[in-house]
Amino acid sequence: MSPEELRAWYEDYLDACNRHDLDAVNELIAADVRRQGRPRGAEAWLDDLAALFRAFPDLQWKRIRLVIQDDRIAAHLRARGTHRGAHLGVAATGRHVNWAEFGFYRVVGGRIVEYAGAADGAELLEQLTA
Repeated sequence: MSPEELRAWYEDYLDACNRHDLDAVNELIAADVRRQGRPRGAEAWLDDLAALFRAFPDLQWKRIRLVIQDDRIAAHLRARGTHRGAHLGVAATGRHVNWAEFGFYRVVGGRIVEYAGAADGAELLEQLTA
């Protein structure tokens, strides 16, 4: 994929996430996707997203910056949502929170095959427990 195609592909992926459309997300990740260097697969990825959507039913990500090189994407995102279900061991607080996320994706054949990233869990936990 060209850089322009990869950028458009990522916008489609982010849009599917923001719609909480797990079927659409599933079409954009490889069945054997590796996350953080471990073979966890698409099912684990979708389970983790579903848990986030239960905890933050209005969860949305905003793209801050994308850097594309070859078949790789580096994304800086800002996530926001309202805490309506347990997350990080904290019962629902009803607080509106936001946190930074950084993701590194390798895309082959229109599907994510590798992912590594980090979310600012400390920032989120502080907002949930403040």
